[in-house]
Amino acid sequence: MEHMIQPSCNLCPWWFRILECYPRYNKTMIHEIFPVGPLRCNCSIIGDESTREAMVIDPGDDIDDVLALLRKHNLQVKQIVITHAHIDHVGGAMKLRAATGAPILLNQNDYTLLKMLDVQAAWVGMAAPGAVEIDQSINTGDTVKAGEHAASVLHTPGHTEGSICLYFPAEKTLIAGDTLFAGSIGRTDLPGGSMQKIMQSLHGSVLALPDETVVVPGHGPLTTIGEERESNPFLVRR
Repeated sequence: MEHMIQPSCNLCPWWFRILECYPRYNKTMIHEIFPVGPLRCNCSIIGDESTREAMVIDPGDDIDDVLALLRKHNLQVKQIVITHAHIDHVGGAMKLRAATGAPILLNQNDYTLLKMLDVQAAWVGMAAPGAVEIDQSINTGDTVKAGEHAASVLHTPGHTEGSICLYFPAEKTLIAGDTLFAGSIGRTDLPGGSMQKIMQSLHGSVLALPDETVVVPGHGPLTTIGEERESNPFLVRR
């Protein structure tokens, strides 16, 4: 769902934001970031240029656009990874699984929230996507891969009980879901939310990453761990 402070910048010029935040861009890694659905969730396609294997992260909607980008890069999806079970992040997962045969991965602590998709749809005025089936639970210590590009799973409860982030150490990139945003953090006033837990997740796991880590939030523009450590009003220690 949306974060606590709306982003102030335009979502459109992703090419500029990526060039700005990726001075160490690994040219063997394809990373397409694009907003999907009415709540403009940031969906990521991670692909390996050598093996053509890919993962899709948070395919909340607009699956035809996702499939078009996969065809553009000639990628085969091996995993569909969901950072948390809000409808804007998981709503298109079953359509993508049907089109690709790839398994859907989600932390098991969000299974209860996953059963509330019809209620969530009513909250935001969206059509209910139907039941979503999870093929595998993922947690801290697990690894997800697209070819040679591997990410460590970080369980970061707070926005929801089962929220996760994905850290790609070789690329120094964090897919943060709705845990961390540019200048904000995930809202905690929805079912499964906890301000205490999200602060523990941020200070205990997320801010332990290097300052130069590029952060791809669930909504809005890219940022870095260093920028948020220095200026995010929720994280600056006073």
